[in-house]
Amino acid sequence: MSHLQARFLGIDLGTGSLKVAIVDEAGVERAAASVPYALDTPQPGWAEIPVARWWDALCAACARLDAGERAAVRAIGFSGQMHGVVLTDEAGEALRSAMLWPDTRAHALMDAWPEPQPNPVAPGMAGPLLRWVMSNEADIAQRTRWALQPKDWLRVALGGAIVADPSDACATALAAPDGAWDHELIARLGLPLRWFAPLAASGEASGTLSAAAGEALGLNPGIVLAAGAGDTPCAALGSGLALDGDALITTGTGGQILVTARSEPAARRGLHRYRSASGGWYTMAAMQNVGVALEAARGWLSYDWPRAYEEAFGAEPSATLAFLPYLSGERSPWLDPAARGGWLGAGLGDTRGTLMRAAFEGVAFALRAGLDAIRESGTPIARLKLAGGGSVDARWRQLLADALDVELDAIDCPNAAARGAAMLGALACGHWQAADLAALAPTATRVASPRREAAFAAPLAARYARFIDLYGRTRTWFAAAQPHRNHNAAITQP
Repeated sequence: MSHLQARFLGIDLGTGSLKVAIVDEAGVERAAASVPYALDTPQPGWAEIPVARWWDALCAACARLDAGERAAVRAIGFSGQMHGVVLTDEAGEALRSAMLWPDTRAHALMDAWPEPQPNPVAPGMAGPLLRWVMSNEADIAQRTRWALQPKDWLRVALGGAIVADPSDACATALAAPDGAWDHELIARLGLPLRWFAPLAASGEASGTLSAAAGEALGLNPGIVLAAGAGDTPCAALGSGLALDGDALITTGTGGQILVTARSEPAARRGLHRYRSASGGWYTMAAMQNVGVALEAARGWLSYDWPRAYEEAFGAEPSATLAFLPYLSGERSPWLDPAARGGWLGAGLGDTRGTLMRAAFEGVAFALRAGLDAIRESGTPIARLKLAGGGSVDARWRQLLADALDVELDAIDCPNAAARGAAMLGALACGHWQAADLAALAPTATRVASPRREAAFAAPLAARYARFIDLYGRTRTWFAAAQPHRNHNAAITQP
């Protein structure tokens, strides 16, 4: 198949799976594959994964792509889960399992980031996690040469340069909002400045594919590797967000609602303002418990997914039953790592379907709380583009439209982050220029509109108000129940 025109590979290194997508010279997806994997929790509140698991997933995913399509790939771009960290030696070999964003072991070490901060800080960000390593794994710290973001480790493993990009660096709690490393803060925390890679633009050429990696992946060695970007900015790029004020919701393990901006947004507690993959900015509400909470509820109720959807949306919503989805704390808008969840108000008459319905609604309400924070910052949002594999069921989409009070337009792009990564690869090898990207936006189709008739909207608004009230009422209790456990987790050796 040597007659194929140029192709570009995007690799999306997610929390629960690795996805690859090949796009052509017009930005059309030609092939895609995904391989899931599990996280490790060696201690309560920890979230880790051996990097070999990522590598195996990448090899398996690429093996599922057509060999001819792979042979035509001219460049690779990278998208990666944000906030976590991989500690490596001089050669880029990992010294321990990667620590990831759901990790709360550094909860007791957050005093180094007193409010107000330019961006919210969570225990699973690189800054708090590296502070924990310095206190608890001195031998690892001494041997460390680089503290890399997940997608940066993967690029290095493929033969690429050791660099970081602003869209990932700005979310480490160790950099200014524009992504520049905060050398003063890093030094004050006692972290070695040498750990932090130089910055490169997301679409900048950052090395080439090694012969060994090319053989493992069925790709031609020597093709260009882009620096890459965080998964959320890659999803925005792949979804065609180009204009000031464009808004996107992604639902996966967690959920993000972001609004693009040409200039730096104003700071607001509970919201993030980060750099985009194309050099601009975005405001984001980041909710930790979307797919992870629904998957937990499904498992607890012994459902398979088809049955979970069928019985949940066949059940009437309950005026008394509520589900708080905060199983791993919460970021936007509460900034509350001690938050926890579960069903409240259950009665003997409630069925599995009623409980699962409450779980879907609770997750939708958690997303609404984040969206309301964006609206309260002065940004009116009546329409959201929808991306993410967790939002394909029409009944779930309708619930999202109702709970968020927005029009939902689904993107004709099932792998938005991987597509965005591939576009960065095309930029890195010179196939496209930044000015070309707006014309590559995928088609958006209206899939749900909010139902605003009083007989429906008024009870929904009452249930949402009750959800917010229940979170406030349980917050103090959960916070009081956890400090000893979190403190112990922060000082225990793995």
